[in-house]
Amino acid sequence: MIKPVVPEFAVVGHPNEGKSSVLSTLAEDDSVRISPIPGETTECRSFPVIIDGREIIRFVDTPGFQNPRNTLRWMQNYEGPDEDMVKEFVRAHEKDPAFRDDCELLTPLLDGAGIIFVIDGSRPVRNVDRAEMEILRLTGRPRMAIINSKEDDSSYRKQWQNEFRKHFNSIRIFNSNRATYAQRISLLESLKSIDQNLQTVLEMVISAFKQDWTARNQQTADAIVSMLTGILSYRRTAPYPEGTDESALREKLHKKYVRFVAKEEQKTYRQIRSVFKHNIFNYDLPDHSILQEDLFSEKTWQFLGLSKTQLVMAGALSGAAIGAGFDVAAHGISFGFFSTLGGVIGAAGTTLKGKEFLSGVRLLGIKLDHQKLQFGPANNIQFLYILLDRALIFYSHIINWAHGRRDYPDSTSMTETPGTKQGYSTGLDRTARKTCRAFFKAIQGDDQETIEQAADTLKKMLTKSLGSISRGKT
Repeated sequence: MIKPVVPEFAVVGHPNEGKSSVLSTLAEDDSVRISPIPGETTECRSFPVIIDGREIIRFVDTPGFQNPRNTLRWMQNYEGPDEDMVKEFVRAHEKDPAFRDDCELLTPLLDGAGIIFVIDGSRPVRNVDRAEMEILRLTGRPRMAIINSKEDDSSYRKQWQNEFRKHFNSIRIFNSNRATYAQRISLLESLKSIDQNLQTVLEMVISAFKQDWTARNQQTADAIVSMLTGILSYRRTAPYPEGTDESALREKLHKKYVRFVAKEEQKTYRQIRSVFKHNIFNYDLPDHSILQEDLFSEKTWQFLGLSKTQLVMAGALSGAAIGAGFDVAAHGISFGFFSTLGGVIGAAGTTLKGKEFLSGVRLLGIKLDHQKLQFGPANNIQFLYILLDRALIFYSHIINWAHGRRDYPDSTSMTETPGTKQGYSTGLDRTARKTCRAFFKAIQGDDQETIEQAADTLKKMLTKSLGSISRGKT
């Protein structure tokens, strides 16, 4: 059996110019050591990309050039066969400490690795850069140059592009700190052009990446739907003997529910992080992200979920209780725990509440008899959309958090505009909202077969939505 060819690329560049962060982002590996201290990388380290248990591509972190001018001089004076030049250089210098890093850097090329050369485009080209580029050209290996745009400063971009055209088969501008999935795929597409012999195998790599991404979106949809099912179907029954303090009992159940919801959300977010291979560095949400707000705060409900018009339609079409009454507690929305449960309210009930509806909500039904108190399930369809929005916002943060990034954002991509809903759910089309309503109605009915069917339909809808978000569409 012929062993499949695994394309390999040596990532070359100066310390603190983005070499390691480019590698980390391309390999989706946050274990890559990223340090501004020169000389930290002294040995090559391989970072394989494994999908379904199979290595499909490999990136190699390399030390920087140690003695580029003398290395270039030796190569220019070399008189042997071109295909043996790198091997002869390593053989002649491998025991010389002055060329240790140069030999280490060139060694992957002996095994057929292509070259990705990374520079910081915010500085001018230097003579030492020209020496390094010429060394890489003389190796004869397929090579791409990446201008790592760490900052907005592009003053020297044209200068770098002019120099790169003399030495490289392909040139890309790539921000390793903010690269999206689509941009990583685009870079891999460009790698196909640096050598015709690489085209077929890289097409297989790109196809594997795309299939894997779809599978990850399906896993994410599964996790989100599982969370929604658990939270929205939550039911608890507590004994209610004569003389029990009803308010105290409801408050106790309320606190248990808040803890349960928080635990389920955090579990789901950890699953999403794991699916997208953020395993080592803790992802901190932006300080001003709506996800930093309490799920049950008034601000969250004003910012996320369906618009008032959409809620009216949801009530009219689904018959779900979406605003029978509300209590606003000192610390935000209190679920209407201290009000009696009204009947099923549709469009008329929503319209009557007007603006007041948006400031509070009855979330859970409470049934009371002489022996027990039943708490749940959720009777407000808006809660589904709030939970869904929060999960999709977290997903968006995670997939756009490049693995090579080590700083944290100081703002959120979603800027607050008073009076408008700014979650993803407001952009769902009629068919998607119909799917959500059917799922919510199934949860309330408590028929397991119906719930499973509605959940499968919701997963398919969510997988499609996640794909749109990852492609930059909403």
